[in-house]
Amino acid sequence: MKITRLTTFLVPPRWLFVRIDTDEGVSGWGEPVVEGRAHTVAAAVEELSDYLVGKDPRHIEDHWNVMYRGGFYRGGPILMSAIAGIDQALWDIKGKHLGVPVHALLGGPVRDRIRVYSWIGGDRPSDTAKAAKDAVARGFTAVKMNATEEMHFVDTHAKVERVLENVQAVRDAVGPEIGLGLDFHGRVHKPMAKVLMRELAPFKLMFIEEPVLSDHLECIPELATISPAPIALGERLYSRYDFKRVFATGGVDIIQPDPSHAGGITETHKIAMMAEAYDVALALHCPLGPIALAANLQLDAICHNAFIQEQSLGIHYNATNDLLDYVTDRNVFSYENGYVTMPGGPGLGIEVNEAYVAERAAVGHRWRNPIWRHSDGSVAEW
Repeated sequence: MKITRLTTFLVPPRWLFVRIDTDEGVSGWGEPVVEGRAHTVAAAVEELSDYLVGKDPRHIEDHWNVMYRGGFYRGGPILMSAIAGIDQALWDIKGKHLGVPVHALLGGPVRDRIRVYSWIGGDRPSDTAKAAKDAVARGFTAVKMNATEEMHFVDTHAKVERVLENVQAVRDAVGPEIGLGLDFHGRVHKPMAKVLMRELAPFKLMFIEEPVLSDHLECIPELATISPAPIALGERLYSRYDFKRVFATGGVDIIQPDPSHAGGITETHKIAMMAEAYDVALALHCPLGPIALAANLQLDAICHNAFIQEQSLGIHYNATNDLLDYVTDRNVFSYENGYVTMPGGPGLGIEVNEAYVAERAAVGHRWRNPIWRHSDGSVAEW
């Protein structure tokens, strides 16, 4: 079997898909994307195709190493996301060729379903209580929200109070038993993270995500002593070498690598196994499309330390298209009682609606992060 072509598709709302074709008629799909840099990742995929075309797609580990080690410069969001989508598609081909799910090729499942959470807060969280109630009404038992709007290095206690009021409104709406994750989104710097984490302690949070950017890992052990909430991070880390610093520094309870950014199924599996050795939980990052979610679930099936899965159904980014629009069977992700069942079909377990992908790729997208500024005019973290 030989790879004959790699084709990328930029599709709304902000996703990038790749299809890898072979001379035996078996094709595989992946989702290589950096949100806001989809065109750049597509160019990286095209560059990597020079090596891949003509190769046997089943030699996944070797191809991964060549894509990663074969260039003098390595790592980072663009290259690792391009590798990630290609890796997902290669696993999809291998599973389809053998007629088994990817998780069967990686040791077999340790679970048949996993708890999921719903995103409830927009970038300007104000109506999160209603969104939380709606999510619980749809069967979710856990939700996640943005903690705050833009926040300066040292900011006002009025902003802190707004955070507390917003979280209290959600707790009042859904009660104490619903899991509540609070995402600082890297918007908060260490001085205010210390204040917020101390004030949020009574809310019994499921986790606090990215209390500071992963650039500031040295702050995490100090912050971990302030709040009883588990600390989660990792969506902006891209390899086992990035995560090695996380485990060496300590203080992180949950890692959140994204299999569409962190080198795909091959690399994310290795990261998850490293985390298990440090007694750290896994909650894969996935605010993306159906191919990404399918890849995530293949990993959730085999990783003992996985406990919850992010997914994008109905989130505010998905204004023009949603998670299920690009698959032929909209029931492939079976949501029930706050859980999703692992897809059982061959490969990634989903069938992509290729005609609709082509139709929407003709529309494409140029999604960009919003640019925020503080009241003094300086740029703020989004």
